[in-house]
Amino acid sequence: MEKIDIDLTEYDSCTRELSASQLKALDALRFRDTDRRVLDIRPEPSKGDGYHTLRPGSIVGALELGDLSLQIKPKVSIQRLLYLASYAAGVDVRDEMFRFKQVTDLTLIEALAQALGDAAGRAFRQGLWQDYQTREEALHTVRGRIMVAEQIRRRFDMPLPVEVRYDEYTEDVTANRLIKAAARLLRRMRLNDSRAREGLRHIDATLANVALERFPPNAVPEVKFDRLNDHYEEAVAIARLILRHWSYEAARDEKGVRAPGFLMDMNKVFQQFVTRALREALGESGRTLRADDKVVGTLDVGGKIKLKPDLSLWEGEECTFVGDVKYKRTDRNDPKNTDPKIPNADLYQALAYAIALGLPGALLIYAKGEADPSPYCVLHAGKRLEVTAIDLAGCTGAIRASIAELAKRVECLRAKARAA
Repeated sequence: MEKIDIDLTEYDSCTRELSASQLKALDALRFRDTDRRVLDIRPEPSKGDGYHTLRPGSIVGALELGDLSLQIKPKVSIQRLLYLASYAAGVDVRDEMFRFKQVTDLTLIEALAQALGDAAGRAFRQGLWQDYQTREEALHTVRGRIMVAEQIRRRFDMPLPVEVRYDEYTEDVTANRLIKAAARLLRRMRLNDSRAREGLRHIDATLANVALERFPPNAVPEVKFDRLNDHYEEAVAIARLILRHWSYEAARDEKGVRAPGFLMDMNKVFQQFVTRALREALGESGRTLRADDKVVGTLDVGGKIKLKPDLSLWEGEECTFVGDVKYKRTDRNDPKNTDPKIPNADLYQALAYAIALGLPGALLIYAKGEADPSPYCVLHAGKRLEVTAIDLAGCTGAIRASIAELAKRVECLRAKARAA
C-alpha cells in the first residue's frame, strides 16, 4: 500500500482529501498523557466531498497510521525543541548535542535519528559499555554458586540441570538496552534521510547481543555515570528523551494494532523547561518553588475552587510569588478580546492566583512574540499583573540570559510580597 504523507506545522491549518478510514484514524488520535485530541478536524464541503481542514495545536511530532504518515513540525527550530525538551527532562545539554548538517531538510524524527546515531557512534568508538550482571539459570554444568534451596524445590532428587547464580561480564546493560530500544522504535518511522537510517542500522549491528526491551514512557530508568562510562552520557540522554515521549497509546487501527509515534506537548515542554531553569537560577528546590502538580490554595471560602498555578514560591507556609507559564498563540483577531495581545482569560487566571494567595500581583511568562510586556494594574483590587517573555528563537546563550532576567524579576516580586 502506498504511503500518504501529511505534513503539518504547529497551529497552522491544512486542507486535505481523506478517505473514510483515514478520517477515522486521524479523528481517533489522542495525546497519551492528557487524552487531548492531536488534531482539530473540520469538513470543508466547499472544496468537495472528502475534504477536511486539519489543524494541530501545541502537540508536535510524528505518527504512522496504516497508510498515513503524519508529521507535525514545531514553530521553533528542531534544535531548539530538542534543547528545551532535554533540559526540561533534567539533562544538562551541551550546545553541540543537537547540530545537524542538513537541518533544513530534516523532520523531527530524522533529526532525532541523526542525533542518536551520531552520539551512539562516538560512544561505541570509545568502548562498548560492559559490566557485571547477576544471572540465575538452570545449567548442565556448574557455574558460579549452586542455589541449594532452589535446586531442592525445583529439581527434587534430579542432579541436572543445576540451579546456579553467577556474575557475567556483559554488554547487555541498561544503557545499551536504552539505546537499542530507542533506535529500534525510530526505525519504524518514515526516514528519508540516509544518514539517519545508517546510524540506526549501526546501533542495531553493534548491539546485536543486547536484549531488546520495551520501556514504558513513564518508567524509563535513569543511568548513573562515572569517569569510566561518561562517554555514554550523551547517547543515553537522547535515548531516554525518545523513550519518554514515545506514544504507544496514540491511536489504534481497525485491527487493534497500536500506532507508533513520537509526540511532545509544547505547552508542557516549555512549562517544565521554565520550572527547572528557574529553580536552578534561584537556587530553589521542588519543595520551595512548586510546579502545577500541587494544589496551593482555593479561591472560594468553601474550598471548592482549587488553584494549581504553574509556579509558586514558598517560604515555609507563606507564598511569596505566583506565576503562570504560557506557550501558545494568542488570537489577535478575536473581537471579544479587548486587548489584542494578552487573552483576558490569562489575566483573570493570574488575578485569581494573586487574590487567593494574598499577593500584591502575579507574573505571566510567555514565549517571546506572544505578549506585550506592559503591566496591568487592576481597578479596585490593587493588584499588579506583570508580563514577561523568553526568547526561544535565539541561541542557547540568549535563552539562558532570558532565564537570568526572569529570575531577577521573580526576586523583585518576592521582595514586594515580603514588604506588603
